Amino acid sequence: MINDPKIFGLAFLGGIVPSLLWLWFWLKEDKKKLEPKGLIAAVFLMGMVAVVFVLPIQKFIQAHIGSHELQLFLWASAEELLKFIAVILVIYKTNYDDQPIEWPIYMITAAVGFAALENALFLIKPISIGETAVSLLTGHLRFLGATLLHSVSSGILGIALGLSFYMKGLKRKWYLLLGFAGAIALHSLFNFFIMRNKGVDFLKVFAFLWVVSIILMLLFERVRRMSNIN
Repeated sequence: MINDPKIFGLAFLGGIVPSLLWLWFWLKEDKKKLEPKGLIAAVFLMGMVAVVFVLPIQKFIQAHIGSHELQLFLWASAEELLKFIAVILVIYKTNYDDQPIEWPIYMITAAVGFAALENALFLIKPISIGETAVSLLTGHLRFLGATLLHSVSSGILGIALGLSFYMKGLKRKWYLLLGFAGAIALHSLFNFFIMRNKGVDFLKVFAFLWVVSIILMLLFERVRRMSNIN
C-alpha cells in the first residue's frame, strides 16, 4: 500500500496540469463571455468527484459482464452519464445556464476535471516504483489521448445541448439523446482500439480524435454565435 504523500503529490500534479491546460484552451475559445471562476472551479471539482463514483460501477460491470466489448460500452456510458450529472448538480436551479455556449463549456470543464483525477490514479504506480520515464510517458500519452477524449466526448454532448438550447419538447430531448449517443460511441471506440493490440493503433486513433476535435471546434463556434445573437 502506498502512503508516501510525495508520490500522491507528484501524481496529482501530473494529472491536473495537462487537464488545466486543456481547460484553458477551451475557455479561451469563449473570450466574450467568461463564466464565474468559482463556478468553473466547482464544475471541475465535481468532475473529479465523479471518478470516485464511477470506479465501483466499472468494477461491478467487469465482475458481472462477460463480453469485453459490452464492458467497454458500459464503462464509457457510466463515465459520460456521471460527467453530465456532475454538471447538473452544480448548475441546477441557478441562472448560469441561460446561454447555449455555457453547456459545452460546463461539459468540457467537468470532463477535464474527471480526466485530472483519472490521470493521477494512472500515474501513482509507475511513480511509486521509481519508473520516472514511464510516468512521464504515461502522463504525456494520457495528456494527448485520454484527456482529449474526455474533452471531446463530453463536448459532443455539450454541443448537442447548446444547439438545441432554444428548442422545445421532444426535439430538444432528441438532441440530448443524440449527444449522449455520440459521446458514448466515440468513447467506446477509442477504448476499444486503444486496448486492441495493446495500443499499437494509438497514432491512428489519436489522429481520428483530432479530426473530431476540429469538427467540435467548428460547432463550438456556431454555438458561440448563437449565444451572441440571442
